[in-house]
Parts: sequence; C-alpha cells; structure tokens
Amino acid sequence: MIIRPLSQLVVRYDRVSRVLSSDISFSFVPQIGRSSESPIDFVVMDTVAGDKSGDTKVLQSTISRFACRILADRNDVNNCRIYAAGFDSSRNIFLGEKATKWTENHEIDGLTTNGVLIMHPRGDFCGGSATCGPWRETSVGGAVFSLRESRSAQQKGLPCQAETNVLRDGTMIDLCGATLLWRSAEGLKNSPTKRDLEALVDELNAGRPQCPVGLNTLVIPRKLSSAHQDLNQPYVYLNCGHVQGEHSWGAEGSETGVRRCPMCLTAGPVVRVCMGIEPAFYVDSGPPTYAFNPCGHMASERTVKYWATVDIPHGTNGFHAICPFCAAPLQGTPGYVRLIFQDNLD
Repeated sequence: MIIRPLSQLVVRYDRVSRVLSSDISFSFVPQIGRSSESPIDFVVMDTVAGDKSGDTKVLQSTISRFACRILADRNDVNNCRIYAAGFDSSRNIFLGEKATKWTENHEIDGLTTNGVLIMHPRGDFCGGSATCGPWRETSVGGAVFSLRESRSAQQKGLPCQAETNVLRDGTMIDLCGATLLWRSAEGLKNSPTKRDLEALVDELNAGRPQCPVGLNTLVIPRKLSSAHQDLNQPYVYLNCGHVQGEHSWGAEGSETGVRRCPMCLTAGPVVRVCMGIEPAFYVDSGPPTYAFNPCGHMASERTVKYWATVDIPHGTNGFHAICPFCAAPLQGTPGYVRLIFQDNLD
C-alpha cells in the first residue's frame, strides 16, 4: 500500500472545481482501480467466473481505471469510508465522459460510468449470523443511493439518507467486473487462519476416508492439481453428497459428467472436491463439511450457507450467488451439498 500525504485534493467536473477541505493529515486514501498508474494503490482486474488458474484474460474491461478510493481515519480504525472514483496524477477526480454528474445546493457530485456498489451485511459477518443486505451505490462525494435501472443508466437512484458509506466487516464492494470483500482487523482476529484451515484438512485426512468402490484411501487436497487420474483424489456426487474416488461405475449413457452414485443410486454430476483456502471468506471456524455446487470447493457449513444467500451483481442489472473461492455461479437449489465421507466421522 502506498500512502501519499496530500495537502489538498481538488475535484473537477468539466470546468467546475472545488477543494475538499478535510484535514488529510489524520487520514490516508488508498485508491483502487484498473489503471496501473502510480496514484492507484490496488490494481484490480476482471474476475472470470470459474477460472481456478487465473490465466484467463478479459479483452475489454468494465472496471473503471480510477474506480474508487477509501478514506481511512488513522485515529479510528472503524471509520473507513468508500467514495466512487479516484484521484489521478494531477490530483483531480477522474470520471469518464459518460459518467453521471449533477449539482445540488452548489455542491458537485457524480457516479462512475458503471457504478461502485456496496452491500453491508445484516448482522455480524464473523460468527455466521449475518444475512445479505441490500445493494446500494456510492457517489464521488460519499452519498448513498438506490441502484440505477441498469448499471450505466444516466439517471441516478433515489437517495438513501439512513444509510452510510462507512465500511464494516463483511461489506461487499462491486466494481462491475470485480467484487471485493472488506474485512476489519477485529473481524480477521476472530476468523480462522490459513494454518487453521490446513489443520482441518489434515484432521479429515486423518480419518482415512475411503472410496466404497475402489476401497482406496482418499486424500483431500489443499489445492487442485492438474492430474485428473489421481486415484486418491476425492469426488463428490453433487445431488447426494457422497464422496468417492475416481472410477467408471455408474456412467449414465452419453450424458457427460453424469454418474449414478453406487451408495444411493442417485444420478447427477460429479466433481473433484478441494478445500477453499482463503481465511477471509470464512464466517466461522467449523469443519469443512459442505461444498459448493458446481465447483466442489469445501468450507464450513455456515460459510457455505452464507455465501449461497449473497447475491452478487452480474451483467447490467442481474444478480447471482457465486462460490467465493473461484467465482463460479452456483447451480441448483440450494447451491451446495453436505459432504458424506465413508470414514470414522460417520
């Protein structure tokens, strides 16, 4: 993170300008955007759904070059506010030509072309009691509005006077191409660490889960390998949750990927399972007994059920739930499955 001591910030829309008189000496302003220029502290790229390798590139990005900035109070760690757009190298707010701008009570405000959307969860994110809140849009000046009719519509939404742009633990920030999760320092203290998650995987593997067909011991990986013929790699039947190894039993005709589970005879797709190793996405420290459908990423019950209820902006005005580990859209209802191992946990 690059912290720049700015003594004065100027906002310019066309030929109109005004000076933000806030005392910047007690704050720092990290900026987020697609641009790789020096004023941007965190460069973000478009997320490709289901891309587990990170090698897929997007030809035309919908993320703004100077998407947003966060004003963080050095004296109050809980006072971090998000604002649309960012300052360029000339210390001017950068907005596209098609961006929505307006003047109200002699004050100038605006929105980025595709908007900066925020969602504050209802309840405490850490602990598993939170639910998805409504999505709102924040402006250059930090005002909060309801969503526009479409992502890049010229007419701004209705003001939400009772809501705020102050980030809280678990707030989602959508930049139209990438969705960010804000975690507070206090929230991360109460979340599992990467070592904790790896220990949970080791505990499951210590139970020596077996494939009921091949009778071989399965080993849950911390990350997927490129080897599809690993006999120890566990697979889950997404319609019933039984975990087994790789075998050819139960193939259903010409339907690709559809197998009939030898345990309960339920037909459905099969996918490799893998532990979701990203502590910030977890809402508790429970054992990884559930997996997302269709990607197979494992996590705790509360974590999986929370993310299955979070609607992430998609397209011009759509929403869908995704796996937080690979961004694959969830399929079916409820979008996840309880894992059933043949081991000493049953």
